[in-house]
Order: sequence, then structure tokens, then C-alpha cells
Amino acid sequence: MWYRPHPQPTAMAAYKLVLIQHGESAWNQDNRFSSWYHADLSPAGPEEAKHGGQALKDAGYELDICFTSVQKRAIRTLWTVLDAIDQMWLPVVRTWRLNERQCGGLTALNKAETAAKHGEAQVKIWRRSYDFPPPPMEPDHPFYSNISKDRRYADLTKDQLPSCESLKDTIARALTFWNKEIVPQIKERKCVLIAAHGNSLRGIVKHLEGLSKEAIMELNLLTGIPMSMNWTRT
Repeated sequence: MWYRPHPQPTAMAAYKLVLIQHGESAWNQDNRFSSWYHADLSPAGPEEAKHGGQALKDAGYELDICFTSVQKRAIRTLWTVLDAIDQMWLPVVRTWRLNERQCGGLTALNKAETAAKHGEAQVKIWRRSYDFPPPPMEPDHPFYSNISKDRRYADLTKDQLPSCESLKDTIARALTFWNKEIVPQIKERKCVLIAAHGNSLRGIVKHLEGLSKEAIMELNLLTGIPMSMNWTRT
């Protein structure tokens, strides 16, 4: 199984990849849909990231390059991990394509309150359906301008800036970046770390493990725990 809470590098491995979901965010703590809002880490988040970094250090990982999203919680997690392993000098590439799923109109809503209002079944469809997106974020949404006019996304076209996304949409944009930018680094036998979000990371896992859409919808990644994938040349 690819999942290793305490990763161990394999001496024979030709290719090495480490994935880590950001530590707990303030909106995770409040049980809110975080989406593309730049929620920072909760008080527990940096500790989770620090422990994840320590696990990598104890396992003897020497990283070569890192990738993350443009969202604060993932970036801060990466900083904390690199500090813990004393490799803060490593090159870091940030991209919106590794962002969390855009939850549209659900952004900032409390998950339990939303389920009480719309029903557990409907919210499960919005949260877990592979190809059915949640309601779009409309211009009157409290965080519409906060996200749509953010300088981080100034270079995105209207087609690239989503108002909502299904899991399928999120995976597609993450894999576009994966194939173009990350795979070449791995092929050069560089040890790669990706610090990102539950849904963008699930897309990478689905691709590498050949998981069905039903299986990936049920996969939950733990915050702040590194996951290693080491494999030999075939």
C-alpha cells in the first residue's frame, strides 16, 4: 500500500514522491467549506506540519524540489515542513492548479448546518460526487470578490477561474500540472514533495494508483501526515 504515516525511503527506488495535505486550517476547525478562501492554519495546524516534517527527517529524506498551491494553508504547511527538516533552501513552485476544489456557493458555510438545511443526501452529493459540482459562487456571495479579484489569479482566463468544481474538474486541472511540470522532475530522479489539499492530492493518487472514481470518492487524507510513493524503474 502506498500510504505510509511514517515514510521510509527505499534505497532501490528510482523514483521518490512525498505528498502531504496541509495541516488543520481554521476553517477545518470550524467545520466550514474552505474552498479557494485562503484560510490560515489553526493552532493545531503548524504542530501537525512540524510532526510531519520530523517524520521525514527521521526517515532520512533529502528532497530536491517542492510544489504547492497558492493557498496560505498549504504554503505555510510547506514552510513548516522544510523548517523541520532543515531544507528551507529548496526550490518551491506554486500553482493554482494544486488548489483545493472550488466549492462554489458552499464556500464558508458550516457543513453540519448546510446538511441540516439541505439534507444529508444532498450535501453528500455536493461533497462526494465525482462529476456533479456544487452550486456556483454567484457575485452576491460574501467571498466572491475576495476570490475572483485576488491578485493570485490575475493571469487566469475566465475559463480557468472556476465558480465551482466537481472532483473530476479538480483532478483534471491538477493532472495538467502534474504531467507538464512534476513528472519531468521525477523522471530526473529528483525527490519531490507536494504540499497541497485533500482533493488535488486525491487526483494525483487516483492517477498513480489507478483507482476507480468510486474508490477515490471514499479516500480521506489525514492533515499533516506525509505519504510516500517510492517505485523502481519498470
